[in-house]
Amino acid sequence: MNLVFATQNRNKAAEIQKMVPAGITVQTLQDIQCNDDIAETGSTLEENALLKARYIYNKFGVNCFADDTGLEVEALQGRPGVLSARYAGESKDAGDNMNLVLEQLLHESNRKARFRTVIALILDGKEHLFEGIVNGYITVSMSGTGGFGYDPIFKPEGFEGTFAEMTADEKNKISHRGLAVNALIGFLKTHTNHP
Repeated sequence: MNLVFATQNRNKAAEIQKMVPAGITVQTLQDIQCNDDIAETGSTLEENALLKARYIYNKFGVNCFADDTGLEVEALQGRPGVLSARYAGESKDAGDNMNLVLEQLLHESNRKARFRTVIALILDGKEHLFEGIVNGYITVSMSGTGGFGYDPIFKPEGFEGTFAEMTADEKNKISHRGLAVNALIGFLKTHTNHP
């Protein structure tokens, strides 16, 4: 079974492909020749994930899922949240985004934050939502070269290093996306004929 992940990001697709049951092939938007820029106009992660999944399902008629992830910083009243990818501007530059968060927390002692991923799945026309949350802290400087996005400044609770200092396997076991994907995979195992 093919399952289209509504993303152009092959790294994210590869991360999830490692986790899905055998017999399910995760495809990206490139694989279905979709170069459309799907507007993320929702005010919540749930709305954005559903917007993307519905767009693909309605236009291409394929089983698909979409995710939206936000870094929610307590001292910033939950920002960057739904604006995480473009927090420092439309260029969506990860370095600029991290620098802006670090700058805004410069004199802040409360560095609590959480990563939250919401996945919207449309399977045979039915919509399902899955969520993954990991709590942690924003570090005072960037550390590590792995991962992407805010990984170099996010240290998950109970761990010494940032997400960017972990291997992909270590991060997948505990990450917000990993948790949401595990919920998705648990659902796929019980609602499809792929063990």
